[in-house]
This record gives sequence, C-alpha cells and structure tokens, in this order.
Amino acid sequence: MELPSSPSFWEYLEKLVASSPLMIDRPKGTCHPHYPELVYPLDYGYLEGTIASDRGGIDVWLGCSGSHALCGVIVTVDLQKRDTEIKLLLGCAEDEVQTILEFHNTSAMQAILVSRPPQ
Repeated sequence: MELPSSPSFWEYLEKLVASSPLMIDRPKGTCHPHYPELVYPLDYGYLEGTIASDRGGIDVWLGCSGSHALCGVIVTVDLQKRDTEIKLLLGCAEDEVQTILEFHNTSAMQAILVSRPPQ
C-alpha cells in the first residue's frame, strides 16, 4: 500500500537513521524472547537514542543487502499489547518486505506497508 506523503517525512526519517546507531538485538534466526515459536527472518533491532510508542527505540528491520537505505515503513496494530508501532525498513528487497509483512500479520497483530515513493 502506498500512501501519499510529503518528501520531508522521508527526509526526517533518513536524518534519524543517519544520526542514530543501529542496534541489532534480535539477529536473523533468533527466537522472540516472549514467543519462542516466532523466529526472526531478518535482523531486527532499533535506533539507539530514539523513542517509539512502546518507550523503546524506533524499531528497524535490516535487509540482507547490508544497505541502510530507507525503503519503507511497516505500520502495526497489536490487539494483545493494545498498541500501534512503526518499523523502519532498511535495505530490504521486495521479497524481504513480504516476509516481514507475513511475520507481523498474525492472529493478534496486523500490519501494512507504506512504501517510500521513488525519488
């Protein structure tokens, strides 16, 4: 799903990414700390020094390309936790984005993709 947005939205996100250390606390293949049946299909972490709705850092999925290019945002709603969050997608190929969406679209959580418009 592609939603219209001003160019400054993406520029501001890029500034956060460029100015914040990326911390990968859940490497690809590791299990979720509270739900061991959930295995992370890609590296997952957060931007250090930022604050998200859950009071942790802004969540980030890192694709296998190794690039930190911002390609989109996943927006989630979690009925179990009763919250919503965004997750930045960095260096993710199209198939990786689909894998991430599948990871988040579960019985208690749903997610949509906001793709970054072509520059």
